[in-house]
Amino acid sequence: MNTQFIYPQNMRASATIWFWSLKHFAIIVVAALLSAITFATTRFFIPAIATAVYAFLCIRTEDVTILDFIKYAVRYFITSQQYFEWELKDKKRMKEGKAVEKQKE
Repeated sequence: MNTQFIYPQNMRASATIWFWSLKHFAIIVVAALLSAITFATTRFFIPAIATAVYAFLCIRTEDVTILDFIKYAVRYFITSQQYFEWELKDKKRMKEGKAVEKQKE
């Protein structure tokens, strides 16, 4: 009996439905139901907006969500210090040349 199994390319990748991981999709569905119930009873639409924003921020492309991308951008541009070291090329070459001379000795 020849049985053929088809596996995904990346076995460590999380399971996804459309643009979301299963965990986020479940949260979005539950939040959407609660938002619909809230809107039907009280005409209060802010939970629906919050659910839509959460659904947008959890869109997953190439194992990175939009929320992760925003976190990385904030960390890079705002919270972490950027370190730059400026020196002349000739100084750097002289340092490398001295290191090479020491290794030869």
